[in-house]
Amino acid sequence: MNSEPADSNPADPPVRLLVCDDHAVVRAGLLALLASAPGIEVIGEAAGGAEAVALAAGLRPDVVLMDLQLGAEMDGIEATRRITALPDHAPRVLVLTTYDTDADITRAIAAGATGYLLKAERPEELFAAIHAAAQGRTTLSPVVADRMMSHLRNPRPTLTARERDILAQLASGSGNREIARALHISEATVKTHLGRIYDKLGVETRAAAVAVAKEQRLLD
Repeated sequence: MNSEPADSNPADPPVRLLVCDDHAVVRAGLLALLASAPGIEVIGEAAGGAEAVALAAGLRPDVVLMDLQLGAEMDGIEATRRITALPDHAPRVLVLTTYDTDADITRAIAAGATGYLLKAERPEELFAAIHAAAQGRTTLSPVVADRMMSHLRNPRPTLTARERDILAQLASGSGNREIARALHISEATVKTHLGRIYDKLGVETRAAAVAVAKEQRLLD
């Protein structure tokens, strides 16, 4: 049985890979796993976003395997944005994470990630995704692809920053007077925003607005 990925050629140079994950044990496991991957050469590892950006600029990998949650210094989203904006030989970034929230997926793709995989995927899927990323092709975990298709078919309503603030206050159980005080606006302004929120979400009550917002992941 041929262990080479279907779209690779044994004569091709290996994909040069940089691994970024802030958990040393996870990183070690990935390095051990990737050591057996056909056509892939790990050329560096980073424990944080800033380190990943510096190594990507210096080592010039073909692909960076990027976790999203990297501590307070620089998260994977910002690291992805900076790596894909490198002026010379910008690598592809393939996200590998446990997080599959709509916000994480949207932010990663917007930052320039070529693919988005969950850590629950089989090793063979990871290897294939790395080769695909090196060729500029997108790979998404099935769960992520389903979410994106669902949003395309049923796009979420667009709320302004102020409307999101008020919705968050609603979710915490605040009344109009408390919201007005917290956001430094008048109660009349709060009522105006609430009316617009109800219209956009297709609801008539505060409880329904919060329920729909949670269902459609409009709240952080």
